[in-house]
Order: sequence, then C-alpha cells, then structure tokens
Amino acid sequence: MKILAFLIAWLLVAETGHSQIIDPKRAARRAAENRANQKIDQGIDKGLDKVEEGIGSIFKKKGSKPTKSNEESSDSDAAADRPNQKQESGPSGFSATGKFDFIPGERVIGFEDFSQDGLGDFPAKWNTNGSGTLSKLNDNPNKFLMTNSETVFYPEFIKGLPDNFTVEFDLASTPEFSYYSGYFVIGFTSEPNIGKSWGSFKKYGNRRNNTKLTVELALHPTGAGGDQGMSVVNAVGGDQEIVSNDLEQKVFATKGGKNNVHVSIWRQKGRLRVYLNESKIWDIPRAFGDGSEKINAIYFRNDGPGNDAQQFFVGNVRVAVGAPDTRSKLITEGKFVTTGILFDVNSDKIKGESYGVLKDIANVLSENATVRVKIIGHTDSDGDEAANLSLSKKRAEAVKKALSSEFGIAESRMSTEGKGETQPAADNTTPEGKANNRRVEFIKQ
Repeated sequence: MKILAFLIAWLLVAETGHSQIIDPKRAARRAAENRANQKIDQGIDKGLDKVEEGIGSIFKKKGSKPTKSNEESSDSDAAADRPNQKQESGPSGFSATGKFDFIPGERVIGFEDFSQDGLGDFPAKWNTNGSGTLSKLNDNPNKFLMTNSETVFYPEFIKGLPDNFTVEFDLASTPEFSYYSGYFVIGFTSEPNIGKSWGSFKKYGNRRNNTKLTVELALHPTGAGGDQGMSVVNAVGGDQEIVSNDLEQKVFATKGGKNNVHVSIWRQKGRLRVYLNESKIWDIPRAFGDGSEKINAIYFRNDGPGNDAQQFFVGNVRVAVGAPDTRSKLITEGKFVTTGILFDVNSDKIKGESYGVLKDIANVLSENATVRVKIIGHTDSDGDEAANLSLSKKRAEAVKKALSSEFGIAESRMSTEGKGETQPAADNTTPEGKANNRRVEFIKQ
C-alpha cells in the first residue's frame, strides 16, 4: 500500500508541473484503494521535507577548495570511485557476491568523466533542453553533473547501440530528499535525434502517439517510510505498453544514509537487467520487446525539484558493447582481454562491479584445470610512465589474488606482469580510448 500511495502522490505533483513516467490511467485505478492512506502519507512527507540543521551541501561548486583532477593523476582510470568512497590501496576491499552476475561490456563506445570540461559548466559533448552544472562531490576526484528540474540531457556522441550493450554510471543525491519529489530517469530509445523531439522525453506518457521504442528506468532515494527507495520500469513501442512496473529497493535510499549508488544496466536483445551496486533489482526478459529494434540514443532526465537541498548528480558514464564468450577467447584463441575489471583511481583495489568478469574467468579456469595463465595489467598514458608501470604490475597481482582467495584458483597456475602505458590498444587522446587502454589481459600458457 505504501508503494501505491507513493506513486499516486507523484502523479499529483506531476499535474502541478513536475514530469512523470507513470501511466495516468494506471495511477488512477490505484487512487481508490489508497485514499485511506493519503493523510498518513502527507504526514510522512512533512517529516521528510525537513532539512536537518547543520547539514552542509553534499557538493562543492565552482570556487570551492580545489581537488586534484584526473589530468594530474598517474592513471586517470576514471571508471572511477563511487561518490564518497575513500581511496585505499590493495585488493582487500573486493569480495564475491553470488547474486551479482553483471559482466561489463568489453569494447568501450562511450565514456564520460567530464575531465575535459570546467567546473560550473554544462559538458560540451552533451545536449539538453535546460541547464546543468559540473560539480564536485566531497573528496571524490571526478566531476558530477547536476541538472535543473524537468531537464532532459543526453550524450550526443553515443549513437546506434548494438543489441547487446552495457551502461554504467554513478548516481548520488543530496542527504535530504522529499518523498513527493520526482525521479532520476535513464532512457533508451529508437529515436535517432532526441534534440528534435524534446517533448517526447520530457514527460513520459505520450503512449498513444509514441511509435518509437522507449524504455525508461527511474530511481528515487526516498520511499513511503522505512529505509527504502523506489524504482520504476516503463517501456512502450508501436503505440503499445510493453512493461510498466514498480518496486521498493533498499540500495539507493537516503533515509538509510545510502545516498550514492553505482548503476549497472545490461541489455541483451529483448532482456533488461538492472543492478544497484552488486544487487540485481530488475531482470525483465521482454523489456525491449522481441529485441529486434535498434536503440539509437541514451538519455537522462531529472524529474526532481532542482533546488540545492534536493538534487541528483550523475558521473562516470561508461557504455560498452556486450561481453564476448570468455571460454572461446581464452581456451580456443589463447587470449582474453577485458576492460571490465575496474579499480579505484590510482589504486590496485578492485571494484565490486568487477565480480561478474572475475567469476566468468574463474569458471573457465575451474573447468580447464590444466590451463595456466599470465595476467597482464595495462594503463592509459595519463601521468608518470614509471608510476603507471608500477600500478599495472600491482593491479595484475591484485587480480591473481582475487581469483585465488575468492574463487579458489591455485596461485601456482597464474603469473603476473605489468606493461603500464607501453602497449596502447587505442588512442590515448580520447576518454573512450583511455578507457579501452585500461585493461587486463589473460594469456594462456
């Protein structure tokens, strides 16, 4: 009942000027059974709307104390820290999570850490129907984009996605967030040029006139009580609704102090999988219909209120072609290269979202008990060459230790080496090229 009350409240706000992605008819059907809860929900809303005294802004705008930028770091590796996460050396922070089966795409086709843009600006490679500001989040080394309310924004450089791709980004919100405020939305559409059709993506619900395939995921950090947040998935195409559903989630929830999250999305033809940190929250086999329609653009939308007390921040966006067959690459071809094993900035600490790739490799090694591998680390060319060489060696060793300690692969079957920046796989002058150069190689011995 609390979920239903939350969605009705959202609909009422949308009628006064806020965007929505919930079908009005669906919401209306729920109104009758939620009428009894409305007074209770209003009381909850008042409590959630209070801003605690003494809480400062989560972000530092232009003019704040400078933070060392990626350009100054020895390896930008800006698949980067999650918001508010402390940097530390060593692989000890990595742990296996059995339910996390996400495997990041291998070939990076879109990467954005906003390193080329100045604080206070809107990023040059993006388009929008509103405005936004690049900001700093606490001591995080990367920049995050804060946008105005009811604003659509999208990376113009990402076009024509394959039928198997992954999208990852970091999402944060301010510590206090209103129960009735709008959602943060990421959408996928067959429309090739969003800039010519802003209205179709500013407010979801033009179902009767929407012939384009459009799939939207919405996230909100405040539910109807307790420590949960909310998530919604809607999909339409050919003037018909494909999917419309909602659920509570506890990973991105400000009331529990979890106001930052790493979002991982995996499209495989018609299938949609969504993960918050290492928790899978959605697995919908036909979210993209039969999977035959091409996705031409990714976009984001801020349905929130757009004030300093309640804001969304997005950063470290990574889009990649879906992962190849690890078994075929390593056993048959003798070599497997992955950009899906991610590390903290300037560190050999493996990120939790690398679990799916490591598990896949471990499975291949377990099934082929006589195979030995050499693990080789590579970096991009940012920073000092000697420091990058040392870092690549440490990262290769960290992967070896993780495969041994978490998956039981004997260390005697694995050797390590670091190449630093000496063997680039792509151009080091673009964010996408740098992301493809930050990789780990497995060579069959």
